[in-house]
Amino acid sequence: MSFRYVGKPIPRVDAREKATGAARYMTDLAFPGMLWAKVKRSDYPHALIKGIDVSKARTWPGVVAVLTWPDVPGYNGFGIVVPDQPVLCRDRVRFLGDAIALVAAQTEEAATKAAELITVEYEPLPVLEDPRAALKPGAVQIHAGGNTHQHNLVTQGDVEKGFGEADLIIENYYVTPRQMHAFLETEGGVATADPDGGITVYAGSQHSYRDQLQIARALDLNPRLIRVVSNPTGGGFGGKDEIVVQIHLALLAHHTRRPVKLWLSREESVRAGIKRHREFLYYRTGVKKDGILVANEVKIFADTGAYATLGGPVVSLSVGHACGPYRIPHVRLESFCVYTNNGISGAFRGFGVNQVTFAMETQMDILAHQLGMDPLELRLKNALRQGDLNPLGFRMDTSVGAIPSLTAVGGSELWKNRWAKKAEATLPWKRRGVGIATALQGNGLGAGRPDYGGALLRLLPGGTYEVGISCPEIGQGNTTAYAQMAAETLECSIERIRVYTGDTRKAVDSGSTSASRSVYTGGNSILAGAPTLKERLRKAAAGLLGLPEDDLEFFPEGLRGKSTSRSATLEEVAREMDRLGLSREVKSTFLWPAAEREIEGAPGLPEIIYAYNTQIALVEVDTLTGQTRVLEVVSVPETGRVINPQGLEGQADGGAVMGMGYALMEDIIMEGGYYKNTNFSTYILPTALDAPGHVTVMVEESEATGPFGAKGVGEVVCVPVTPAITNAIYDAVGVRVTKIPVTAEEAYRALADNSLLPHGGTTPHV
Repeated sequence: MSFRYVGKPIPRVDAREKATGAARYMTDLAFPGMLWAKVKRSDYPHALIKGIDVSKARTWPGVVAVLTWPDVPGYNGFGIVVPDQPVLCRDRVRFLGDAIALVAAQTEEAATKAAELITVEYEPLPVLEDPRAALKPGAVQIHAGGNTHQHNLVTQGDVEKGFGEADLIIENYYVTPRQMHAFLETEGGVATADPDGGITVYAGSQHSYRDQLQIARALDLNPRLIRVVSNPTGGGFGGKDEIVVQIHLALLAHHTRRPVKLWLSREESVRAGIKRHREFLYYRTGVKKDGILVANEVKIFADTGAYATLGGPVVSLSVGHACGPYRIPHVRLESFCVYTNNGISGAFRGFGVNQVTFAMETQMDILAHQLGMDPLELRLKNALRQGDLNPLGFRMDTSVGAIPSLTAVGGSELWKNRWAKKAEATLPWKRRGVGIATALQGNGLGAGRPDYGGALLRLLPGGTYEVGISCPEIGQGNTTAYAQMAAETLECSIERIRVYTGDTRKAVDSGSTSASRSVYTGGNSILAGAPTLKERLRKAAAGLLGLPEDDLEFFPEGLRGKSTSRSATLEEVAREMDRLGLSREVKSTFLWPAAEREIEGAPGLPEIIYAYNTQIALVEVDTLTGQTRVLEVVSVPETGRVINPQGLEGQADGGAVMGMGYALMEDIIMEGGYYKNTNFSTYILPTALDAPGHVTVMVEESEATGPFGAKGVGEVVCVPVTPAITNAIYDAVGVRVTKIPVTAEEAYRALADNSLLPHGGTTPHV
C-alpha cells in the first residue's frame, strides 16, 4: 500500500526550534516573583534520624519557606509500583539521595545557604552494598518486609532432563554495571500556584498523568486541580519515568502560593536520580552437538537500591528475556530483586533486557566457538519463528523478526568482508575482531498491567487539527510520528496537524513514554478516533455541497465530490459542523492486546509483541594499553513498518553509542553507599570522537495489531550492541569478557595475564 506520509523521512516537527535554540524546556521557564528551591538530602547512606533542626535556615535572609515531613498534607510517599519512597524523610534515611527538608528563597544562593544550615542528628546503621549479601541471614533489614523486593521463578519443561540430553554444557558468571542516563537536561522544573487553589507543575517527565496522580496524593488534592506539563523533556531514557522533583515543586508552590523553581545540578542528579540495575548473573546452558539448544538455567541478583521504583518489572523483564530470541524447551529462570543502600535503580532504556542479553549472547558465542560453528549459523538454527513456543511457554503469534534480522546482517558488507577487515589493523600491536549479537525486546507493559492509550482529535475553526496524546516527547520524535499518522488517517496535509503531548490539560491519558510503546499506543489511538471525526466531517460537507456522503472524498485541504468539481475547505466544513451542532472533537481509547494469562510471580510477563535487532561490531584492541576502539557497527532493527526512516536511523545511531558506552566505559562506582564519580569528569561517556561508523539496515515485518503495521523501536536499538562489542574483543585477542564495562585497564590486565597468547591458548575472563 502506498502512503503519502507514513514511511517517509518527514523532517521532525520540532526540528527548527530545537536546532535554533528557540525551544523552551521546562527548566528554561521563569515566572514573575519566582522563588528558588533547594533540597536538604541525607548525609549518610543508611541511618536513623534522631532530630531535625531548621531554625537557622528559617531565619536566613531571603528564605520564604522551610518544609519537613509534617508539612506534607497528604501521603508522605511515592513510587510507581510501591509508594515506599518518602517525599520527606521522617525517621530514617536509606540512601544519600533521600530528601529531608525543602527550602524556598528569593535567590538560589539564599536557598543553597539555608539548606546548608539545616542540621540533622543521625544514628548510622550498617550499609548493604551487595544484593547477594543482603539476602543472607542476619543482614540488616532496609524495609520492614525484608530485603527482597521481588522473587521470580519461571520453569518450563524439565531443565535437568534437558542438561542430560546436552552434548555440551557451559556455565559462567556475569556482572553488569550501574549506568547513568546522562540526559542533557537534569531533573528540574517550575511549579505555579493557580487562582483556583490548584497547582501547575512544569517538569520534564515520561508520564504526566501518573505524575499528576502522585502529586495529588501527596498534597491531598483532587487530581483535577493538578496540571502537569512535561513537554518538551530534555532526554529521559527511563530516568524520568519516576518522580524526582515534581512533588517537591508542587509542595513548595502549594505552601508559598508563588512560583518555585528547582533544578538539580549534575552531582545532585547522580545522587538522587535513577540508574540502570547492576546485576549478577549465573548462566548454565546446554546444547546438542548439532547446535540445537536444549536447556538454560539462569539465576539473577539485581540491585534495586533503597526503594522499589520499577525494580520489580525491570527484573521480570530480565527473566522474560533471559533466553534471548531462541527456542529452548527446558528452562529454569530465577531472579531476586533486592534492596540495598546503593541509591536507586529503575527504568532504563532496555529495561532489564540489556543485562541478560549481554550474558546470553556471550553464552551463544562461546557455544559457537566450542562447537566449531559459525556464530551466525548457530543463532539462525535456534531463532524463534512465528508459531513457535518461546522459553516461557507462550506461542509467538505476532510478527517475529529474528530470522529476517539475522539474515540481513549476514548479507551486510561488514559481515561478508570481516576477514579482510580484521587484517587491516593500523599498527602491528593492534588487533581487530568482529562480533555479532541479537536480541528481542518486549513492547508494552505486558500481561497483568493496564496498558491503555487515548487521543484527543479536534478540528479547529481555522481548519487545522489538534492531536492530543499524553505520551511526552523525550527526544525520540514521537510527535513527528503522530503528525504523520494523523495526516495519513485524516487524509489532510501534514501542515494542518498540531500535536500536543505531555500536558494533562491538552491531551488525554495515553500512559507513559516507555516500554517502546508510545508510537504503537498513540498511532492506534489516532486510528481509533479518526473514523468518528471523519464521519462528522462527511455529514457536514454533504449538506454544504449538496452531495451524498458516499460521493465525497478527502483531499489535503478539505473534502470534494468524486464526480463533480465542487469542494469545501476544512474551514468551511468546521463552520457547517458548528451550525449543525456536530462536535468537532473526538476522544478515543485504545487497549493493548495482552496474553490470556500472566506468569505467576513475574508481574508483566509475558509480552506478546516484540521488536528485534541484530548488531555486528568491528573493534580494534591495542594490546599494549588494552584500549578498545569500536570502528564500525551495523544494526538491523526489525520494528514492524517504519513510520519515519529518518527517526529510526536517529534512534539506531544513538542506541549503538549508548550500548558501546555500557560495554566499554560507563559505571557508577559506589563504595560504602557513597558515589565515587558524580559528574562527567569521572563518569566516562562516549563522545563524538568515540562514535563508530554506523550503518542501519531496516527490516520490516508488518505487525497486524500495530498502526500501519508498526511496533516499537526505542529500546531494542541499544541492546545487542554491547555483547557484539565484547564478542568482537574475544575475536580480536582471545579475551572473554564476562564483566562490563571492559575498560582499557581491565583489558590490559587480562591481556597481560594471558601473555598475548593466540586463540589456541588459555582464554582469560574479565
